[in-house]
Amino acid sequence: MNRVLCSTGALIGRPNNRDYRLIKEFAPKLECDGFEFMMYSTWYNQVEKLINELINTNLDFPVMHCEKQIGEDLGRNEDGNYSIAKEKFKINCDIAKEIGAKKMVMHLWNGQYSDSTIENNIKGYEQINKIAKDYGIELLIENVVCNHNSPLEHWITLLEKYPDIKFIFDTKMAAFHSQLEEIYKKENKHLWDSHIRHLHINDYAGGYKDWGNLRTLPISKGNINFDKFFAFINQIQYHGEYTVEATAFSDNGNIDYDMLNNCFKYIKNKIKK
Repeated sequence: MNRVLCSTGALIGRPNNRDYRLIKEFAPKLECDGFEFMMYSTWYNQVEKLINELINTNLDFPVMHCEKQIGEDLGRNEDGNYSIAKEKFKINCDIAKEIGAKKMVMHLWNGQYSDSTIENNIKGYEQINKIAKDYGIELLIENVVCNHNSPLEHWITLLEKYPDIKFIFDTKMAAFHSQLEEIYKKENKHLWDSHIRHLHINDYAGGYKDWGNLRTLPISKGNINFDKFFAFINQIQYHGEYTVEATAFSDNGNIDYDMLNNCFKYIKNKIKK
């Protein structure tokens, strides 16, 4: 286990026209163990081409990050039955199944609505998770940033309603809400024992809910104490996978391979100790 993955979202963005065909070109220059495929909303009209391209890369995609707006659709719930969110999520599951992804990362709340209507998002989880199970995919809810409360609060509420729920823990998201220290506490040990199944390792350079600094940074470019974090990870004997999401493309579309490879090496060295 303990594989270190690269998010395709670190490689594909607006500067390179979100061209997923570039994944195959970029991959050989990266020293990761596989990829977490990030779905964008602009790709729904070309799903078949997208799937064929990803399969033809012959790359390993053990994890998929579903399109982020699905969480916003759940929060909005304009039709009263989550139909838009469910249809989009089914398409994401189709892609995951075809590319061999067994885990699906989800922003259960997101965007303009964030957690302002969190009761809709929490209620909608049951239907979304049922779809994932039907596809044989493990759904992981991320501790994404909130406008109103905090991700850890929402995790606890979700756990009370859905005791078997699984999570993905993002270091940047936790740091944004000053919740990294919270996750080390004994009362939260059960999260690591039974629920946190994947990690996003990203740095953060701001303070508490510092929206102006909400950027996905590589390790060592922010203020997260990763020595302490990985000492904790090793202590609890976490054996899951890791994904690096640090944005690697510049405004002109050039990829900083060295930055990403240094992140992969850092994590691998830390988890060997």
